[in-house]
Amino acid sequence: AEEGPCGWGRCAPKALQLCNNPEGYLAAYSLLAIFQGIVVNGLINISISTIEKRYELNSSLTGLISASYDIAFCVLSLFISFFGERGHKPRWLAFSAFMLGLGSLVFALPHFSSGKYHYGSKLEDTCQIPGTASTNSTCSGSTKSSLSNYLYVFILAQLLLGVGGTPLYTLGTAFIDDSVPKHKSSLYIGIGYAMSLLGPAVGYVLGGQLLNIYIDIQIPERQDIYTKLDHDDPRWLGAWWIAFLACFFAIWLLIIPFSCFPKHLPGTAKIQAEKVSETHNDGSEALVKIKNIGKSFKDFPVALMILLKNPVLMSLIIASSSEALIATGFATFLPKFIENQFGQTSSFSATLGGLVLIPAAALGQIISGFLVSKCKMDCKSIIKFMIGTCSVALLLNTVFLFAKCGNEPFAGVSETYNGTGVLYNLTAPCNADCRCLRSMYYPVCGRDEVQYFSPCFAGCTAHFSNNNKKTFYNCSCIGKLEEENNSEDFLYEAIPGKCPVQCKLLPLFLTFFFFAVVFTFMAVTPTTVAILRCVPDKQRSFALGVQSVFLRLLGTIPGPILFGVAIDNSCTLWDINECKIKGACWVYDNERMAYLLMGISALCKIITIVFVVVAVCLYKPPPASSALSQKDSEMVSAVRT
Repeated sequence: AEEGPCGWGRCAPKALQLCNNPEGYLAAYSLLAIFQGIVVNGLINISISTIEKRYELNSSLTGLISASYDIAFCVLSLFISFFGERGHKPRWLAFSAFMLGLGSLVFALPHFSSGKYHYGSKLEDTCQIPGTASTNSTCSGSTKSSLSNYLYVFILAQLLLGVGGTPLYTLGTAFIDDSVPKHKSSLYIGIGYAMSLLGPAVGYVLGGQLLNIYIDIQIPERQDIYTKLDHDDPRWLGAWWIAFLACFFAIWLLIIPFSCFPKHLPGTAKIQAEKVSETHNDGSEALVKIKNIGKSFKDFPVALMILLKNPVLMSLIIASSSEALIATGFATFLPKFIENQFGQTSSFSATLGGLVLIPAAALGQIISGFLVSKCKMDCKSIIKFMIGTCSVALLLNTVFLFAKCGNEPFAGVSETYNGTGVLYNLTAPCNADCRCLRSMYYPVCGRDEVQYFSPCFAGCTAHFSNNNKKTFYNCSCIGKLEEENNSEDFLYEAIPGKCPVQCKLLPLFLTFFFFAVVFTFMAVTPTTVAILRCVPDKQRSFALGVQSVFLRLLGTIPGPILFGVAIDNSCTLWDINECKIKGACWVYDNERMAYLLMGISALCKIITIVFVVVAVCLYKPPPASSALSQKDSEMVSAVRT
């Protein structure tokens, strides 16, 4: 009776029955997985740097935004998978689409309620001659910005997205396994997971291109500047919010197909009967004890304790959680690392990050899955294989030691003003009378190839524009070059923007990091297979649920926060407004950032290897009397793989 037609009550058009099959459901599931990946693992990650600048947040707080999704997932995962197992799974997926769309909408709302983006009334910030009227701002209670309060809106949006993502990867996957024969289950689930990897790739590329559009679409015309804001200007902010609105509409459209599927697809009862008749019982004592567990909520604590007391399972879970911490941290902050380390724009850094992380992660999982299946590895061999892949990834992690870039010369930060002034103080004798604003970051590159915080801190008193190209002159802090004074170039002493980065190690870094990600994700599929094999058959789904909870508690939740704290710890120049309130970071110590990230990554890799070794040592195969024959074991291993 539950294998009804596709439709809404009595409204069941014949055309919809063409989709009332596993292929139709898989198509809808794949689309939802793609959009979930676009929003959660793509758009949010590449928007982090822009959100920091727009809403005056530091990396520790934006790391909390990234972790909020996993907090909601972690809290709800076990309960939704336990109670939803007996419910109407497609309608749970319709609820999932509703919450994912709502979360996307809420995430974009701060753009519409925070007003137009203002980047300063006098962008060139030239040195003001003593005696003239000052336009510098003064501190007052009303000037304190409330933009940082939007942090709570972003956290709320992420919590909504977490609520929506939980049914997708628990009940949605289980519904596929229920609806297809056993030998086809891995193929269908593999297609769904492949689509979920496609989502972040689309999100990175789409979001990266949209960052080339000005945040308010049209750049405002200003009378006090002669050139428009361009992408290279550090105050440029892209239209991060457009893609979230588009995904909101697209995801809500998916509510329609999920709401029309029946509780079970036609033929499910027959497939389940065949699965029961073919289910292997190894006769182990643990399986006999739990064969009736799972029919009521009273069984929940007992089933959970059985898994928590499995030392091999817990060792693998801790190892995978350590790997997840690294993966989530780099997924969140790799674009920002590339932007600051190698002097790239936000949009280009986001595109590079997506082109490295997503294909490498997919390639690693495909290669490892193929090798495990081809070599017909047993559980112990799989765990040993994980030791090898993690060890290679640890060696490749040393790329941070030799493919790092030092900071370009920055007056008042990395070096003094031609021998005057002190480090970490932007004020020096050459600009002491200029009444410069530290809250207005407008970097210029001097003829001496030194970067200055603004034309004012460079001591420049005037500027002119030629062919929409602004240049500054009469700069008292810029070292004079011994060149002919009768040339036109003599007027040029500083130009807007950062000085060109001399470091050319970006291709080398991306190459090594690509293979480091490949070998890191080569442990993901074997970990899942090993977990499925080291627990009783009737607890396999619940074991993956327990893993997802620990994966977030120990990995994906603290990962972005830990990486954000490390990046903030490498900051050398903070945005401080007239009221001495610290905002986002403008300049980082590149070497310190590289060493901190390498240290975190290496420590997590070592923890992973240690616990995988522990799992190998503790693992005991089932007794020969209760084990399958060798031929049947290989067949079951191949199906599970």
